[in-house]
Amino acid sequence: MEIISDFIKSDTFIIAVAVLNLILIVLYICNVIKLKKLNKNYKKFMNKLGNGNNIDEMLKEYIEKVEEVDKKNEDIMQFCSRLDKEISLSIKKIGMIRYSAFKDTGSDLSFALALLNGNNDGVLLNGIYSREMSNIYAKQVSGGKTNCKLSDEEKQALDIALNQEK
Repeated sequence: MEIISDFIKSDTFIIAVAVLNLILIVLYICNVIKLKKLNKNYKKFMNKLGNGNNIDEMLKEYIEKVEEVDKKNEDIMQFCSRLDKEISLSIKKIGMIRYSAFKDTGSDLSFALALLNGNNDGVLLNGIYSREMSNIYAKQVSGGKTNCKLSDEEKQALDIALNQEK
């Protein structure tokens, strides 16, 4: 213990502490110089080349624009989903057969027409033409089936429509 207290009281200790302080001051000055250079480079980097636009402000603007685009995309996706639901109810499948209902009429002026949506719901029309008159009959179709009795031509028209892809 006595050796340490003698060393602390000696001139060598005071010189060692002074040298250590001098080294620390030099390191501090070097760090201050490096920090100033780094700060100068950071400011130069943060300011866009001559425009004065700050990169931080630009990033905030871009983030806002991206958020707007995300919202618009979500709106578009909802709109498309709604369209998909609505379009499944529109007529997508058509089956038609032309035939001659009566032997005394020329050409195939009578027809059976099936109009179905994506769920195979719709209507079956049968137009019968004769020389004296023309009649059209409608039959409801649900799920590809009808409760009414069908003629051969109506069955063919319905089969054509049902075998089409959505």
